[in-house]
Amino acid sequence: MARAPLSAIIGLGFSPLSREPAGSVRALAAAAVQAAMADAGVGPDQVDGLLLNPSALADPGVLPPKVQDDMGLRTLGMLTTIEAKGSSVLQMVQVATAAIHAGLASVVACVFADAPIGPTRGGGASFSNEGSLTGIAGWDASYGLFGPVGSYALAASRYMALHGAGPDHLGAYVLACRQWAAGNPLAFQRAPLTLAQYHASRMIVEPFHVLDCAYPVNGAAAVIVAGTDRAADAGRRPVYVHGMGQGHASADTPQGPHDLATAGQLAGRKAYAMAGVGPKDVSMCQFYDAFSYCALAALEDYGLCGRGEAAGMVQDGATAPGGALPVNTGGGQLASYYLQGMTPLSEAVIQCRGDGGARQCAANDVVLVNGSGGRLEYHAALILSPHRSLA
Repeated sequence: MARAPLSAIIGLGFSPLSREPAGSVRALAAAAVQAAMADAGVGPDQVDGLLLNPSALADPGVLPPKVQDDMGLRTLGMLTTIEAKGSSVLQMVQVATAAIHAGLASVVACVFADAPIGPTRGGGASFSNEGSLTGIAGWDASYGLFGPVGSYALAASRYMALHGAGPDHLGAYVLACRQWAAGNPLAFQRAPLTLAQYHASRMIVEPFHVLDCAYPVNGAAAVIVAGTDRAADAGRRPVYVHGMGQGHASADTPQGPHDLATAGQLAGRKAYAMAGVGPKDVSMCQFYDAFSYCALAALEDYGLCGRGEAAGMVQDGATAPGGALPVNTGGGQLASYYLQGMTPLSEAVIQCRGDGGARQCAANDVVLVNGSGGRLEYHAALILSPHRSLA
C-alpha cells in the first residue's frame, strides 16, 4: 500500500545573495520569505506559522521574532527560532510538518538568513572562531585549533589514514562541485577548475585547501511548507516530504579505532523507514558539505556505499555530472553559496520541480537531503520527491 506524503514544500524564495554588504539579517530574511510566498501563490494572511534560523555564529538578536511584521505576517499561530547547528534548516521543515499534523498551523514559512561578510570581515571569518574540542576554555586556541575547519580537518585526516585516501580524492569531490556549479546561475564559483589548480590553492588546515571549505555569502532563503491537501492549489509544482529523521550523538562518545560513523546513520534510518525506501532507492543526494570531507562521510553514513568506499566512488566520477549518483547538483556549499542547511534544501526543491536548467537531472524521483553540524554530531535528513507516491 502506498504511503501518503507527510507535507509539501510549495514555495521557495531567495533574497539577493552577495559577497558585499547587502543589508541586515532581518531585512534579508523578510525578502526571502516574501519571495517564497509569491512563489507559492499565498498571501501573508494565509501564512500562519513562521520558523526562524539565524546562523549559530551570528550575534544574538539579529533575527528577532519581530521580523514577522516586516513580512506582513500578523496572524501567526506558531512562531519560534530553531537552533541545532547545521541540522537546523531541515529541522524547521520537520517541525513545520509536525505542527501542520497537530493542527497548530497550516502554512508555515521557514527561513535561514545570515550576513557574515562586512567591510572589515571577510568570508573566512565564518570559520575562525575558537574551537571547543576539549571543552576547556582557551585550551584549543592556545594550541592553534580554531573553529570548525580545524576539527573537521582532524576528522578528514583520520578517514584518510584509515582508508588510504589522499588529497586527490578530496580534490575530485571539489572538482565535481565546480562542474555542477557551472550550470547554476546562482553559484559564485562557476569557473572551470583543474586538479592541479586545486592542489595549488592555499592550504588552510591540512588536508583542507581553501577550495575544500564552504563559500559564505550574505543572503537568505526560505521555503513554504503546507499540508498535502493544499499542494494542488500551490502556484508551483509541489515537492513532497516523504520521510524525516534526526540523529544526535556526542562527539565525545568513545569510538573504536576504526569507527568513523556519525549520528547521520540514525537520521538516515529514520527517514528511510518513514518513507518506505532504502539507500538503493535514492536517485540523488543534496548534502551539507561545509567541507569536502562532509560529503564523503555522508555517502557512507547514509548507506550509499560501504565504509571507506566513498573516496574511490567520488574519484571514479559517480557523484559528478553524468555519474551514477548525482550529489550537490548546484555546486554545493563549496561552489555555489553557503546558506547553511538552505543550500542543499533549496537545490533539492529546484531539482524536484525540474527547474535546474543546464544542470537538471532526470534522477529526481527520490532525493535524500541532509544537514549536519557541530563536529558531525547533529544530523537531520529528509526524503523528498516530486511524486505524491513512492510506490
